[in-house]
Amino acid sequence: MKRKIIEIDAGRCNGCGLCVANCPEGAIQLIDGKARLVGDLLCDGLGACIGTCPEGAIRILEREAEPYDERKVMDNVIAQGEKVVKAHLQHLKNHGEFRHLETAMAVLRERNMPIPALESAPCGQGGCPGSLARRWKSTPAGEAAGGASALRQWPIQLKLINPAAEYFQNADLLVAADCVAYACGNFHRDLLSGRVLVLFCPKLDSELESYVEKLAEIFRSGSIRSVTVARMEVPCCGGTTAIVEKALKRAGMEQKITVRIIGIDGSMQNTEEERGNV
Repeated sequence: MKRKIIEIDAGRCNGCGLCVANCPEGAIQLIDGKARLVGDLLCDGLGACIGTCPEGAIRILEREAEPYDERKVMDNVIAQGEKVVKAHLQHLKNHGEFRHLETAMAVLRERNMPIPALESAPCGQGGCPGSLARRWKSTPAGEAAGGASALRQWPIQLKLINPAAEYFQNADLLVAADCVAYACGNFHRDLLSGRVLVLFCPKLDSELESYVEKLAEIFRSGSIRSVTVARMEVPCCGGTTAIVEKALKRAGMEQKITVRIIGIDGSMQNTEEERGNV
């Protein structure tokens, strides 16, 4: 399968071993004085090792690689003690890898080991500034039409969103394809006002399976009152609706979806489709 995975430039590596210490998954080892990726199936491709390399010898690329195996990773992680177990689970949560997180916690339960309490901040203590969950009073719809924003929370890109953010509680959710806000002149007034926003691109984004799991987590943890999907009229944008339906199914939720379709000329199509998740 083709997926993201690290690559180590042996010519630039000085053998310091910092990347080894920061890879609890056990994917990197020092061999003949150089850091080496020793197992595709142990590398999650999230790049925790990159920031610790003083020579910039590590990068993430996309290539054919064995599928990442969370159960094999947990064998290495558990052997390193409770602090490493917690660091690994926090790492998965910070990056929105909820499917792997569920597998890791299942392994701990099977071995009668405690599941550590994890921080809610997306990137450790306090969170990354761009990912820190924030909420504010929204602008009334009438004012939004005059140029003010109806946005009521941050972040909005699904990859950055924390599913446990309090603004999902009792929320009316708008799941929009990236292009919608640029094409629809009255996006704030007609679609966004009064809703919590989630954005992604069903065609160009590469981590759609993780998006399904993150949306499912939002549906599980928040009491979502309504779901509106806003997508472009082009066929490839239909994946926006499909991903939401798949997430609802995975979460075991029965929820009707209102689908609004935007023309490539910016017009709001007459089609307003209500459908149940299947």
